[in-house]
Amino acid sequence: MDSSSVKSFLLGARASANSFLAGYEPLVLVSTPLIGLFVASTLQSALSVVQEKGVKATLLGLFMSFIKLVPGVKKYIDAEKQKVVDKLQSGGNSKRENWRTELPGAGLGAGVLEQMKDEKRKDVAWQGKCSGTVYIGGSEFEGHFSLINEACSMFAHTNPLHMDVFQSVVRFEAEVVAMTAAMLGSKKKSSGGQICGNMTSGGTESILLAVKTSRDYMKARKGIKQPEMIIPESAHSAYDKAAQYFNIKLWRVPVDKEFQADVKAIRRFINRNTVLIVGSAPGFPHGIVDPIEELGQLASSFDICLHVDLCLGGFVLPFAQKLGYPIPPFDFSVKGVTSISADVHKYGLAPKGTSIVLYRNHDIRKHQFVAVTEWSGGLYVSPTMAGSRPGSLIAGAWAAMMALGEEGYLENTRSIMEVSKKLQKGIKDIPELFIIGRPDMTVVAFGSNVVDIFEVNDIMSSKGWHLNALQRPNSIHICMTLQHVPILDDFLRDLRESVKTVKENPGPISGGLAPIYGAAGRMPDRETCSCKFCSTKTNTEITGENDCPLWRCGSGRSANKRAY
Repeated sequence: MDSSSVKSFLLGARASANSFLAGYEPLVLVSTPLIGLFVASTLQSALSVVQEKGVKATLLGLFMSFIKLVPGVKKYIDAEKQKVVDKLQSGGNSKRENWRTELPGAGLGAGVLEQMKDEKRKDVAWQGKCSGTVYIGGSEFEGHFSLINEACSMFAHTNPLHMDVFQSVVRFEAEVVAMTAAMLGSKKKSSGGQICGNMTSGGTESILLAVKTSRDYMKARKGIKQPEMIIPESAHSAYDKAAQYFNIKLWRVPVDKEFQADVKAIRRFINRNTVLIVGSAPGFPHGIVDPIEELGQLASSFDICLHVDLCLGGFVLPFAQKLGYPIPPFDFSVKGVTSISADVHKYGLAPKGTSIVLYRNHDIRKHQFVAVTEWSGGLYVSPTMAGSRPGSLIAGAWAAMMALGEEGYLENTRSIMEVSKKLQKGIKDIPELFIIGRPDMTVVAFGSNVVDIFEVNDIMSSKGWHLNALQRPNSIHICMTLQHVPILDDFLRDLRESVKTVKENPGPISGGLAPIYGAAGRMPDRETCSCKFCSTKTNTEITGENDCPLWRCGSGRSANKRAY
């Protein structure tokens, strides 16, 4: 086709277009493309919301928005939300009135220790009364407590960042990692023989590092630039934190009827951007081990990462297996597992602030490190979140593991597994209660179809017990430790009495938190409000700093406790 033919075709097309458009008003011709752009933009936004929240949550949000347009409905909802805010706020201010905000003019010298002792005496009685929290048995002034305290004190000045100076702490860390890796399958042929890792400040940091490393490993391996991860709804909230920190889209998938990760449901969410799936052994809420073998097969078939959260079970499940308990596979012997987190400061009986993150090989772990070569301060390489780290905690962890040895951990595991089984039997003997799922370890969650379980929790709190309130379904749990071995009968007696009290006198007690948990459980639009201080999505609009769960962390009125 020559140029004259092309010109003739274009002139003809222009004439036809002008003839067709001549029948429309100029305003219509101008507004139509603008309206089209608006509609396309609206559809794109709607599709993004549906993709982000899912169809059900999106429709529920629209429904609640329309409902609030009905006269009086929004006012009623806001009034109910304000009741929750007022409940949280009550008592928060008084506890902070005498907190110091400036340095003392003259230092207290050694006298500061007496002041610290006075403050310590104001702490609540935690011995045997808390879910999890303190895992070492006995008194804090003797036995294993005393040993850990002395070990930490001996190395209080050390920092493994200066590895050429504090070589002892560097060795301690390497040996703690190696010993933990051996517990979790590094000596088994199926592990590949390259298990490696680092110590961290706790389970949350271990999870954060595993997620960040998986993201970068999959970017290098498969070129994924818009990463997504899939977790069961029972997985720890540290994954939500990781998703926010590292710009990863997070999919939370409902668990199955046994409260385990639903492998088939997770499979449906996997796509070309998936970098990581997650399993827990056990999960924090219900103490149930996810099907790690099936998750490993799924990860292997799609060539993606699988992280196993062993923060609770890392120092129990290996020994429970040796004692003959029917524990399903959970460690690096499972094909497809690429990383594991395990807390030493829980059932490892180490000082608080010690955890381990492990990887199947060095090729994966190298993506955890940060190396800065262009800094004027010289070459800087950091393996974990922190630069400087307390050598005292590393030394305390090493001391704990060396002092107990395999025999010590076996004996401790036998004690807490036995007391956990007795606890389950005791709960089953209370007809108003039922156990959530089939606990595999030392966490036992229970609910009720007869009484308000949160009111039961409030009565237990008034008796000095500190338990964890759960949702989906409404329930509470206790994480059994060595502290609970000698006082199980006391717990069951108080639990029976609390259930009886609530059954005979239903209704919230003064100062209790049951109304808050109950309101949260019934709230259909759970993410319509936010806190202006920390940007957290909440059930209620938070406008004062004393209502914010982060700002109020020291008030002693926090609504719940969370592991890690």
